[in-house]
Amino acid sequence: MGEINQPVFVLLDLDDTILDFHQAEANAVSKTLAQLGIEPEESIIRRYSQINADRWELLERGLITREEVLTSRFEMLFGELGVERSGVEAQKIYEGLLGRGHWFMPGAEALLKELYGKYRLFIVSNGNLSVQDSRIASAGIAGYFEEIFISQRVGYDKPRKEFFDACFARISGFDRERAIIVGDSLTSDIQGGINAGIKTCWYDPRGKTPREDIRPDYRITALEQLPALLEKQFDSLKPTV
Repeated sequence: MGEINQPVFVLLDLDDTILDFHQAEANAVSKTLAQLGIEPEESIIRRYSQINADRWELLERGLITREEVLTSRFEMLFGELGVERSGVEAQKIYEGLLGRGHWFMPGAEALLKELYGKYRLFIVSNGNLSVQDSRIASAGIAGYFEEIFISQRVGYDKPRKEFFDACFARISGFDRERAIIVGDSLTSDIQGGINAGIKTCWYDPRGKTPREDIRPDYRITALEQLPALLEKQFDSLKPTV
């Protein structure tokens, strides 16, 4: 067992990095549609997921507000389906369901156990505040992290520099040169890390298409690859004397 020589600050995204958002989303959307009298067909759930991802990307670019994301995604879906339903009502049902329970990404629990005590760990998430708080509590992972930064609580969204500046100001002894963000989203996590001036690691288990305009410093396809990458890049451990 080594001891920390110089601290390394590891910022971990939550959705689809630590917790499986796609599974949670599909489960909550299916139940929401059923409650509204709409058959939760797989194609409809997939279409919602696509609309939702597009809406969040517009938020990341500063083109729409969070409130517009939360209601417009359902309104757009219902418009395409040709059904008269309330986007506000659907959002309330969905949010309540999404915050219940959790699913881990493959290797996430083992990763947290391995990194804990060797690195200074933080969550950085754009998700809805009440939902994220509930899912983190359900997963029982809060104890691994020094602090959990959720954009609604911070006051800014990833990938804005202001989000990261606000987070860094609350981390004692923070050093940009010894910090890295790990996440699945190029537009939120990797672009955010670039904006913040820290190293970036793209977690890409699904083999997404890279973007020429957003280039991470590192790329992993499994969470099991992260500990070796951190130790190699930061030389964070020294032998116990």
